Amino acid sequence: MSTDALLVFCTCPDTACAGRLAERLLEQGLAACVTCGPAVTSVYRWQGRLERSTEVQLLIKSTRTRYPALERTIIELHPYELPEVLAVAVERGLAGYLHWIQQCTDQDG
Repeated sequence: MSTDALLVFCTCPDTACAGRLAERLLEQGLAACVTCGPAVTSVYRWQGRLERSTEVQLLIKSTRTRYPALERTIIELHPYELPEVLAVAVERGLAGYLHWIQQCTDQDG
């Protein structure tokens, strides 16, 4: 089954930021669901230095069609200079669940 679904990963500095971002994406129909994971430790290189921070991982269920607006919204609301926004195509999934994602993000709905 061909699918338009995407999983979009985004980290936030805290649960308050993650909650605000998740709610906005859902209110605007840019996501069907946003899973806010527990705190994770990110170790990364930034501006030539090794950094370590505690973050909240978001797993956003959306579609290719809604991705451009989703990305703009994250950039607009996110406090990081360069937020993590990584979209991964969903190759397969439960047909009913994929249909639900499509319905929730349908611009005409």
